Amino acid sequence: MDAARPRGPRHGQGRTLREPIIFSTLVLILLATTISGVGSILGAALLSLTAASRAVERMVSFSVGVLLATALLHSLPEAFASGADPRALFGTLLAGLLGFFLLEKISLLRHSHHHEGDGHHHHHGHDREEAGRSGLTILVGDTFHNFADGIVIAAAFLADPKIGIVTALAIAAHEIPQEVGDFIVLLNAGFSKARAFAFNLLSSLAAVVGGLVGYFLLDEMSSWVPYVLVIAASSFLYIAVSDLMPQMQRKPRWRESIVQVVLVAAGIAAIVWVTDGVHDHHGHGEAGHGAADHAHAHTDH
Repeated sequence: MDAARPRGPRHGQGRTLREPIIFSTLVLILLATTISGVGSILGAALLSLTAASRAVERMVSFSVGVLLATALLHSLPEAFASGADPRALFGTLLAGLLGFFLLEKISLLRHSHHHEGDGHHHHHGHDREEAGRSGLTILVGDTFHNFADGIVIAAAFLADPKIGIVTALAIAAHEIPQEVGDFIVLLNAGFSKARAFAFNLLSSLAAVVGGLVGYFLLDEMSSWVPYVLVIAASSFLYIAVSDLMPQMQRKPRWRESIVQVVLVAAGIAAIVWVTDGVHDHHGHGEAGHGAADHAHAHTDH
């Protein structure tokens, strides 16, 4: 009965010591999180960089749909489906929204004196500061989100390597439209293409860290995953509602408004389409992870 709960490195009890390290669970997790994170960044960058400047401006609407759908149709539902206390999750969401508001407010207060009495340069200066705030918020939110993805990938591999591979592929597919949205946010805020790529690439490395943490400390960290997802969702909601939507309202023409609505819907549709696949395989993965101990116990018998 003591053998009923092997986990982590001990999952491979049936393996011989001569088995090549390339097939170890930890190596698979590291490869999957790296390829999933960096691959999604490269795919998003290629899609974003092929767009003309006017298209980039219009893609702000697409990123609104992506960010809203990611938060409301993916991150939050997954967090609340975890069985965590809903009141605590809502409290975390509230704290996240207020935290990003305070982060932006502090940045505004620190630099407000640079704009006093300088009306001619106010708009340019404001755009530069907004770029820094949006970039920081995107980086923080994406880092949390990618960290949680790494933990989820690790959990899936510990349940079954096949489930781990499918989960990593599904997460990568989900990340590409989301990273396109993030990349467009940074470009729209004034970041150079190289700097926007560097920010997103740095954020993607959190998936590798999450994979390592999930592998070594899965029992302790699994209860944190819902709260990490909620913090990530709060950042996406805050950016979409407080930063991007007001920009869309500056162009009230009917034709432009219709284009905006269509692009928001396209962003939502992209996430819905991918999220369905993620949930199909995730439901598989979570079921496998929840039954992992039973499966391993059965194997040992």
